[in-house]
Amino acid sequence: MARRLSKQQAARIAKRQQQQRDSAGSESTTDSDETLGEAQQGTVIIRHGKQVVVADNEQQMTPCQIRQNIGQIVCGDHVVWHRIDEHHGIVSALEERHSALVRPDYSGRDKPIAANITQLVVVIAPQPEPTGYLIDQYLVTAELIGVKAVILLNKCDLLDDSDTSRKLEQRLDDYREIGYETIAISAKQKIGLEQLDQLFAGETSILVGQSGVGKSSLINRLIPDQEIQTGAISEATGLGRHTTSTTTLYRLPTGGRIIDSPGVRSFRLTINSREQLESGFREFASQLGHCRFSNCSHSHEPDCALIEARDAGKIPAWRLEHFQQLADTLKNGRS
Repeated sequence: MARRLSKQQAARIAKRQQQQRDSAGSESTTDSDETLGEAQQGTVIIRHGKQVVVADNEQQMTPCQIRQNIGQIVCGDHVVWHRIDEHHGIVSALEERHSALVRPDYSGRDKPIAANITQLVVVIAPQPEPTGYLIDQYLVTAELIGVKAVILLNKCDLLDDSDTSRKLEQRLDDYREIGYETIAISAKQKIGLEQLDQLFAGETSILVGQSGVGKSSLINRLIPDQEIQTGAISEATGLGRHTTSTTTLYRLPTGGRIIDSPGVRSFRLTINSREQLESGFREFASQLGHCRFSNCSHSHEPDCALIEARDAGKIPAWRLEHFQQLADTLKNGRS
């Protein structure tokens, strides 16, 4: 049975629905409000074309059409929906997002690809050798959208006495010093697996990282009943094999959730200003605003607070270098 909305929730939802109607100028739908079922809250599990699958509070899934002019709905969105009949529904409102991952579309405009995540997990491995520049792009993204970031070293059994391994371990020490949580796991050696499960418990997570680090294997381990969940979605929508290549929200045995998508996994940073980029490096916070020049580029100017902090060992030199690389990318319009 659907959980009834409180008076406060109903009033907030009605206001948001009216705002969405007003912004569109008019509302077009094949269903009048009088013929719809009671308003319910739900979470978008998957979107395919103009149809979404919405899970209610009891995790029952219903395929729904989307009422026009309510915005771009994506996996992870919280929505208000109504039953049309026993097996179908319609989404009437998009609730406010707490976070969203976006990427540019073909016209250069930001396009949401997943919503309401609470944790971004950056997956790395000894092989292929991690790209620190890419790791920092992901970490800046997490800072800018306001979600927790964790660095997960997969296949830690491959660490050895080589210079590459020692450099990687030093980088992880630096990240921990900055304040980022890092964990190391090995399915082969059964290292860190309990900590892995704890990491995802109660969170809505997304895994990102370069190809070859084992993201798919991690997904398979974290979601042991993925085929069952995918089958239930396919039955609800008739999408069949398309569910395996579409952004999908899965439940975890730990009580958490994962949004899985090849597009999300290869997500890259988009930034709009140097000030925004500066705020994405958390260890810069205490130094910002203390440079001699207000428009300091933090690359060569005298009395630059970030350069002085680097020279004093308060900021890792390679982090400031990565900031400069990202700033150059922004300046040249390639972000």
